[in-house]
Parts: sequence; structure tokens; C-alpha cells
Amino acid sequence: MDDKTAKPDLSGQCGQVQCTESVTPTDLSFEELRNKFDTSATHALVRREIASKPSTHGSATRQVVSGKIFKKCKSATFQIDGATYTIEQGALTIVRRSSSRSKTESCSTPTDEQLDQLDLETEHLPAVDTPDACDKAALRLRYLLRQLNRGEISAETLQKNLQYAAKVLEAVYIDETKDRRVAEQPRAQQATLHMRRLRTPCWARCSVEKSNDAKRLADEDDELSEVQPDAVPPEVREWLASTFTRQLATAKRKSDEKPKFRSVAHAIRAGIFVDRIYRRVTSTALMQFPQDVVRVLKTLDEWSFDVFTLHEAANGQPVKYLGYELLNRYGMIHKFKVPPTILENFLGRIEEGYCRFHNPYHNNLHAADVAQTVHYMLCQTGLMNWLSDLEIFATLVAAVVHDYEHTGTTNNFHVMSGSDTALLYNDRAVLENHHISAAFRLMREEEYNILQNLSRDEFREFRTLVIDMVLATDMSFHFQQLKNMRSLLSLAEPTIDKSKATSLVLHCCDISHPAKRWDLHHRWTMSLLDEFFLQGDKERDLGLPFSPLCDRNNTLVAESQIGFIEFIVEPSMGVCADMLECILGPLHSGNKSGTNAATEPTIDENSGAESVNKFKIRKPWITCLSDNKKIWKEQATKDAEARANQEQEENIEVQPPPEE
Repeated sequence: MDDKTAKPDLSGQCGQVQCTESVTPTDLSFEELRNKFDTSATHALVRREIASKPSTHGSATRQVVSGKIFKKCKSATFQIDGATYTIEQGALTIVRRSSSRSKTESCSTPTDEQLDQLDLETEHLPAVDTPDACDKAALRLRYLLRQLNRGEISAETLQKNLQYAAKVLEAVYIDETKDRRVAEQPRAQQATLHMRRLRTPCWARCSVEKSNDAKRLADEDDELSEVQPDAVPPEVREWLASTFTRQLATAKRKSDEKPKFRSVAHAIRAGIFVDRIYRRVTSTALMQFPQDVVRVLKTLDEWSFDVFTLHEAANGQPVKYLGYELLNRYGMIHKFKVPPTILENFLGRIEEGYCRFHNPYHNNLHAADVAQTVHYMLCQTGLMNWLSDLEIFATLVAAVVHDYEHTGTTNNFHVMSGSDTALLYNDRAVLENHHISAAFRLMREEEYNILQNLSRDEFREFRTLVIDMVLATDMSFHFQQLKNMRSLLSLAEPTIDKSKATSLVLHCCDISHPAKRWDLHHRWTMSLLDEFFLQGDKERDLGLPFSPLCDRNNTLVAESQIGFIEFIVEPSMGVCADMLECILGPLHSGNKSGTNAATEPTIDENSGAESVNKFKIRKPWITCLSDNKKIWKEQATKDAEARANQEQEENIEVQPPPEE
């Protein structure tokens, strides 16, 4: 293969290769192709480029010295016929694809006839990072300009289409500038800065595919139309992974098997073809979402998410749909190769476990609510950028299973009544130990094992994280947990363990309903008191003393909630916010050029000026806590007056009649 077949384009970061299609006179074996790819001419070109720009090719320099150019890069980017592909850790990901049309055609101004046929509805537009989004946005902008000149456009239609076009431009900007930003940052920052982008929701992808299926398939398949299935040997993906990433080959070829390719471009095309088939099969297998559920899940990123509405829309299965959506949005299904049917089975069994004892509060609604609140903490504060994929996976699963098979009674009830569960776990974190144990026992069964494709080390780390997080939801550890975190944050340079951080986040989300909107909080409070009163009835029947708040005849609801907010929830959310700002502050100080919707400027109390140096997260719970506490105080005053009037009436009734 001559130099014209494949030349490294080193204008960007390490591992970026520009491939142009060319056909060699004779077919090459797989090993010959690989050897020719690492030619001395290629190495010489790389050395010249690195000598001219040594600051941007530190990683590449080490690879050239070892004589293994592009062998151990974390990622590689290929451009084929105007399409851009990225291989990261062995997986092929399409970063951005331009249209398959020629530049002249794509840049030409649309005709009046084309504009007249345009439908400005925004319901079924492709996702902003899909191949034809740019074309759609450009065409709509042209049409809007024409309609503005004619005065024939409504404000609502204009606003929706401009918003869509702006999102498309933002997505393109991110794709085009990401590599340059990474290359310009110091190496120390590259290890910590990793701004995640959540995947397209299952329900959004399904709706887009249904409305744009024919055109999308035509656009995406143009550049691969010549690749036939019999030209895709199984070794292609292994070669791509072992050559351009740190992932080692999982199997060795027999010496007599020598697949042949006419060029590197064809080899890469073959790999992409296989990957696309796999993605289409898995996307087709993804769970379908009812339209009512889709409507509710569109508000998933809000702090006061209405899980009760989701429960009704999901026909009593909020964990199934919300858990599935979160694991997809964070890329866990794809990253850890979780079979969609296995995940659906697992979430179904978890949901059944939450409904086993028909608890008013500790049920599948509570599990879904906590999981959504954890999602808010991960996504809206930026915590997901600090955690690894496995840590996010463990955090989401821990949130889903943290009260699995809850009995509707407290740990103290189990200990005082001498239940089998208390005997099994020696009176220590009785319920929390059971939640963990039962969940992992479930995942040992093949049809529910969502961890089946984790390595041994990944499984051990995952299990340790989940155990730590769920055990931390035991309220008997509450004050010690806050004390330890406060002590850690008081240090000059605190180093926060990720397990402790995620444990505190899950604990705060578990008790967060007083920090939600009043209508949600009040409904949760009534459900929890119902559960407490049912336990009190059992304690009375067993001759046990009433646990706090469990005597239905002597519980002051408003006063109890005021105390819970002031002494438990407010301090917990305050410490959690301080911890998040301590963790995420250094990340954002090193990425000042970026923006984060979860941050807000701080006000210097002395000067009144805005301080741009101190990172702060948004805290929507502060307003909710204040409003809810105010309402409870008003209710407490009314209750006190009602009790005083009742006592006065009772005293009048028991007074003896005056003597004649």
C-alpha cells in the first residue's frame, strides 16, 4: 500500500487518522494490511509533524518512540467520505456525520418550490445531533427568512423553529471544538475534565425513528452501500480495538484464516458496518414507552418531578420505565452491554419486590422518586462529570434497589419484635442489609443478571459501591455521616472519597421529599404517617411500646414535620451542597470557558459584587424547604388553637353543675 492509501492527519489530537479510499492492485492479507499501516514513511511523517508542534503531540511522541504509532491511544477519529467516526475503548461511536450529498449541492440555496413544501411542525424533527439535523435547520431558517419578509409567520412557530436551529448549532459547535479544547488544555486538567452528554431518551429516539425512518436510513447508509455482509470478517473489530485503543484482543485468529481487504478504508468501513448492525438490533430491542409515560418523562430533569403522575401513566410501574430510561440516558445499557430484555425483567422483579408488602410509603413510588432525585443530583449539578461510568451505574442501581422488599416497618420494630431478619443480620442495619442481599441474590439468576458482562474487577467495585451507598441510608448513621463530612470539608485541601460522596447523595435523596414542591411533600408526608400508624397498631397488638410518630392518637403532624425539616433535612442538604461545590469547584475553575446550567454566580456579602471565582450549584430545595416549613408552622398554629378549644370544651363538660 502506497502513501496515498492512508496518511495520518496530525493536525488534531493523537490518534486522529484521515482515511481516503483507494484500491491496491492486489488483495492484502489481514496481517499484511496491518504491517503496511505501520510503514516507516508514516512514522517519518508523524515525527516531522510532532517536531513542528511538540506541545500538542505528547502522547503521540511516546508512541513513535516505542515504534507503535496509534497502538495505545484512548480514542481514534476517522473521516471517510465526509463522515466522521470515533473509536473509544473498542466501541465505534459516530461523533458527527455530514450529509452524503456533495458540498456544492448541500451549499446551494433551496428553491421556492422546496420551501413551499416545507412543514414547520417541530414535533417529529430529528435529534439535534443526528445526520440530517443541520440540513433541516438550514432549510427552516431559509423558509423563516422568506416568511418574515412576507409577514406570514406566527410568533410561536418562529420561536419553536429558532430554538431547534439554535440547539443544532450548539451541538455542531460542541463536536467541532471538542478536540481542539482538549488539545489546548494542560495534561493535568485532561485527567479531571470530562463533560458528559446524556444519550437521547429511548422514547425520543423511537418517535424520531418512526417519523423519519425512510430518509434517515437512506442518509446513513449511502457511504456504506458498497459493503457486503460477506466482506465483514469477525476479526475487523478486534483489529480496530487492539490497534487504536487500549482494549486487548479477546481472541486469536487461526494461522490459516487470512481475511483480505483492498484498503484500510474498506477495513474501517467493514467494522462500522458490523457495529451499525449491532446498534440497530439493540435499538430495535429497546423497551417501548407508552405516550402517557413519554409525556411525563419529558419533565424528568426537574427538581420537583411528579412521580405520582408517572405512576398513573405507567399503570403502576414507575420503576420499570424510569429506571430503564435513566440507565439508557447515562449510556449504561450500551457501556456495560446490558441486554434490554434482561434489564426489563430485572426492573419488573424489583418493582414486584417493592409492592410485596403493600406499604403506603416505602413502595415502588418511593423508589422511582429517589432514583429521579439522584438523577437530578448527577446531571443538573454536574456530579456525573466527576464519576466514572461504573460509579454512575452503581449509583443508579443503588437508588433503584435501596428499599427493595421493605416490610413497611422500621429497624427498631424488627429488633424489638425479634424478627427473623433481625436475627439474620444481628440487629445491625437490618432492613438495609436485606435490601442489598435480596437485590444481589436476584441478580445471580440468569434472567435478571444485568451485571453478566462486567469483568470480575468491575463486579467487585460495583458491589462494594452499592453496599456502601445502601447501608448509608440507615438513619442511625445519619448524624455520624454528616459529622464526618463536615470535618472533612473543614480541611484546607479536602480529599473526598467517591464512595462517601455518592453515599451522602443517596441518603439526602432518600429523605428529600420535604424539599420538594408542597403538593408532593404533603402527599408523601400523609403516606409516611399512614405507614407509621400501621406499625403502631402492630406494636400495640404485640404489647410493645410505640415507636416515635407511630401512635395515631398522639402524634402532632405539623410539629413533627417542622422538626424533621429543621434538624434533619436542611442540615443534610446543606452539607451535601457544600460537598458538591467542593468536589466540582476545581473542575469548573479549570474549564471557565465552558458553561454549566447548574451553576449560578455568588454574591460577596461585603462588597455586593458578583464573585466569578467561587463555584456554586443551584439549590432549588432551599425555596421549597422554606415554603413548606412556613406552611407547616401555620398549620401547627391552627392545630394548637383547635386543641386548646377542644380542651376548653371538655373542661366545661366535666365541671359539676352549680348547687341550687
